[in-house]
Amino acid sequence: MHTIEVLDSHMSYVDEGAGDANVVLLHGNPSSSFIWRNVVPGLTGRARVIAPDLIGMGASGKPDIDYSFADQATYLEALLDGLGIAKPVLVGYDWGGSLAMDWAARHPGQTRGLVVMETFLRKMTWAEYPAGAVEFFRTLRTPGAGEQMALEENWFIENAVRATNGGISDEDLAVYRKPYPDPESRRPLLAWPRQIPLAEEGGPFEPAAVAERFDAYGTWLAATPEVPKLLLTASPYGLGSPEMIDWARAHVAGLEVSSIGEEVGHHAPEDAPEAITEAVLGLLDRLA
Repeated sequence: MHTIEVLDSHMSYVDEGAGDANVVLLHGNPSSSFIWRNVVPGLTGRARVIAPDLIGMGASGKPDIDYSFADQATYLEALLDGLGIAKPVLVGYDWGGSLAMDWAARHPGQTRGLVVMETFLRKMTWAEYPAGAVEFFRTLRTPGAGEQMALEENWFIENAVRATNGGISDEDLAVYRKPYPDPESRRPLLAWPRQIPLAEEGGPFEPAAVAERFDAYGTWLAATPEVPKLLLTASPYGLGSPEMIDWARAHVAGLEVSSIGEEVGHHAPEDAPEAITEAVLGLLDRLA
């Protein structure tokens, strides 16, 4: 792991390999760059591979900020600027996918390719959200109850990861647990579910500021056929539902859809690193 000073804090990151492409791997909640440990080696012969720990997560610093989507995007942008990353191929799952699409939309002409999985392609109503997660996420967004669940009980680490990826070992789960020894350290984990732009049927999407950013990257997705985009699908019960895949086929320009396995959990790089590696290598072949 390397460390770089970023704004008022620091960020840790993996930086390996060399080649004509810069591949940036972006993790989700509550993981870290560690989730890419079995993907990075397969890419380093073809590209420089950067895998950061998002601010407040993994080994990165925990500044006194809200950990909003905008905060995360600002620190990520500063990191990539500091490392001199030009025209990246962006790869992300969960919030890492949203941050990738947001970066691409805010840097027109600067993204060579995009690979996403188990991510938020657009804002959703509660009726569209994965049914098995609705009760949990309503609780997480409820003042007081969310703090008890995410900060005091450390639900994301102790329950959520194994709920979707049951094969994770005790040793690997301990790596994800280490950055969050107390409630204060877990604030970034609680911030994430409260940033998902959700709405009751016919109601407003909240938070509105994040909904606007999702709309902006939705516009970018539709208007950039020249940028190859790859949507990797896994379990039909996660964020990549059949309905969402159909929506993507109709609304995302330059899109290819490929399965990485029907039994792959939400934290897809844990379950299918080889398939993800092959998919990214395939995109690099297209770019070459």
